[in-house]
Amino acid sequence: MKLRCALIMSILSCIILSNAHAQDFNTNDNKWTKGWTNFTPNSTNYPEAEEKISNIIAEDTYLSNDTVYLLSGDVYVTGNVTLTIEEGTLIRGDHENPANLIITKGSKLIAVGSEAYPIVFTSNKASKSRASGDWGGIIIAGSGKVNSVSGNGVIKGNFNPQYAVYGGNNQDEQTAILRYVRIEFSGNKSKGSENINGLSLFGIGAGSIIDHVMVSYSGQDSFNLTGGNNNLRHMLSYKAEDDDFQISQGFKGDLDYLMAIRHPYINSPKGSYSIEIDGYNKEQGYLKPDAITDVTITNSTFVNLSDNSNYIHTSSAISATNSALVYLHNSKISGFLNVAKFDESYTSLSVLERAFKMDNSFFNIHGEGIEVSYKPSNGVLNVLKYNRFTKDFVSVDKLFEDPKSKSAPKFQLKKAMNNYMVMQ
Repeated sequence: MKLRCALIMSILSCIILSNAHAQDFNTNDNKWTKGWTNFTPNSTNYPEAEEKISNIIAEDTYLSNDTVYLLSGDVYVTGNVTLTIEEGTLIRGDHENPANLIITKGSKLIAVGSEAYPIVFTSNKASKSRASGDWGGIIIAGSGKVNSVSGNGVIKGNFNPQYAVYGGNNQDEQTAILRYVRIEFSGNKSKGSENINGLSLFGIGAGSIIDHVMVSYSGQDSFNLTGGNNNLRHMLSYKAEDDDFQISQGFKGDLDYLMAIRHPYINSPKGSYSIEIDGYNKEQGYLKPDAITDVTITNSTFVNLSDNSNYIHTSSAISATNSALVYLHNSKISGFLNVAKFDESYTSLSVLERAFKMDNSFFNIHGEGIEVSYKPSNGVLNVLKYNRFTKDFVSVDKLFEDPKSKSAPKFQLKKAMNNYMVMQ
C-alpha cells in the first residue's frame, strides 16, 4: 500500500533537494550496540549452573563471576538490602520452575557489567532449544510517584503480596544501577500476569541508572516502565513477542538511544508495538491531569524487518492511549503499517497536536501514517510534518546497509537523505 496520492500531490512542492538542514541519518549511530550484545543467543554455549540462588535474599549479597548461578522460582531481595552482581556474571533462569528476580520496595540491585564482560541473564535450557518465555524476568519495585488515586500500585501476578507493592513519594531514590546487562528468553506467562517481562521497572526513581541493557526474545514486553521518573539510555529490544517498550501510569523521562528490532511473524495476538504508551490506568484512575505519562524519545531506531512479502503482518510502530504524551526527535521508524495510532482519548486534531510531536526524523511505512479514532480526521497527517519519508514502502534490505547482521545490525540508509521526501 502506498501513501495516499492526495498526500503525495499536496507535498510535492515541499520536497527539499538540498540536505543542508536535514539530519544526517547515514552516519553509524549504532556503535553503542557493539561488543556487549548478542543477536544469536540460542546458539551460544553457556556453562552449566553451579549454585542455586536463595529464594529470599535478606542480607547484602554479592554474586561473583567465578560462579554460574541458577535462578529458580521467585527470588525476592527484601529488607532494604542490596544485591550486587559482578561484571561478567552468568545467571541462568529455570524453565521448569520459571524464575523471577524481584527487587522489593526499599531494596536495591547493582548489576554493573562492561562492554567486554556484560552480565547475562539467560535460559537454563541447552543451546538451540531455548525459546521466548523460558523463564520470568527482572522486576524492580521502587518508591517513585505513580499516577493513580492511591499513588501506589501492586504488581499483578501470583507474587507474595507483601513484596508486590510499589510507588510512593521518593521520586529521587536509587533502586537500581544496571549497565551492560543482557536478558535473554524471558517473559514467561505461567503466572497469568502481564508483568513478567524482560525488565520491569515499577515506580523507579530518578537516582537509578539504567544504561546499555539488551532484552532479546522476550515472550512478553522487553521493557516495562510503570510509573516513576527516570532518564534511560541505550536500551535494545530484539524480536520480542509483545511490545518492545511498554510505558504507563505516569512514567516521565527522557529515553535516549532506544533500539527495537522486530520481525513481522513475531507478534502477540492482541497486537505488538515498538512503543505502547498509556497515560493512566483506567481501573485505578489518576492522581491529577499533569501526572499523565510523558516521554521524550531521541536518537532512536524502531525497525520491523519486513519486506514486500510480509509487511501486511505489521502494526503501527507506536500505540498511544489515555491521553499519553510523546515527543519523538531525531529517530527512525521503518517497516510498520503506520507511525502511530491513537485511541478515542485523542478527540481532535488540536488535542493530537498537543499530545504528539515528531520532528527531524525519518519513516518508511506502508499505511497512511497516522491512525485516529475521531471522525472526520482531516489534517491528521499534519503531526508528521518536518520529517523525511519514503514515497513508497521500501523493503528492509533495500533501505538499510546491513539490517540483518548477526553481529551488529546496521541501520544507516543506503541512499543519501536528499533522495527522500520531506513533509513541511
